[in-house]
This record gives sequence, C-alpha cells and structure tokens, in this order.
Amino acid sequence: MNETSIKPYIHHAQYYETDQMAIVHHSNYIRWMEEARLDFMSQCGVPYKELEDMGIIIPVIAVSCQYRSMVHFDDCVTIRVKVVRYSGVKMELEYAFTNTKTGELTTTGTSAHCFLNRDYRPMSLKKKYPEIDERFRKMLTL
Repeated sequence: MNETSIKPYIHHAQYYETDQMAIVHHSNYIRWMEEARLDFMSQCGVPYKELEDMGIIIPVIAVSCQYRSMVHFDDCVTIRVKVVRYSGVKMELEYAFTNTKTGELTTTGTSAHCFLNRDYRPMSLKKKYPEIDERFRKMLTL
C-alpha cells in the first residue's frame, strides 16, 4: 500500500444538501468527511464494518471544519484523507476538499477518534490487535 494506490473520495453535491441560497449546507461537510474516512480505511485494508464485527468501535471525539469557498448543487468535490497522528489508542485525520473541476481548495477539516471495545472502554490496538495496529501505522506514511 502506498500513496498512489489510495484514491481520493469524490462526492457529487446533491440538491437536498443545499440551503435556500443553493449552497451546500455546512453540516454536510462533516458527513462527507465520514464517507471519505470510511472509503480511505477500506482502501487501506481496515474496513470499518470488519472492525465493528471484531468489537472495535471508533467514535469521533473531536471534529473541525474550515470553509474556504462555497460548494454548490451539482459540484463534485475530491476529498483527500490523511492520518496525521496515531497512537494505537487515538487517531487524528486531516481532510482536504477540492473542487474536482477547478482544483480550488474549498474546505479543510480534522477529526479525532479513539478506539473502544464493546463495553465502551478504551483499548490499545497495539496490545489487543497488533495486526490491525500495523495497518493503521502504515496509514501514517501515506
């Protein structure tokens, strides 16, 4: 797995995602970050559904979004995801949204996550699932 093997996520803005001004409503960007994160994880060999089936839960503990320019109905945005911190217990990702047609950076964001077991207790992937821990560590170099 290397940077060139990971494809960015592309989202086509839908009419229902816009507000009265025909601009994508700010709340949708957080949803798009989740879509891009799940796609990124699957491409890295760590599908979220498989993790949940193993009893690993990855809640969002913080999220931020900076809006640089507007996205409108029918625009396509390319979302690149990057793991910037990973400890085995917590992970932080960065997102960069660009207008697919113009290449303009429209939005940036971050999300922070922790790893919990089925009892909602923090867990160390390094200790409990070293093979999964290794996959996440490889994501840091992408």
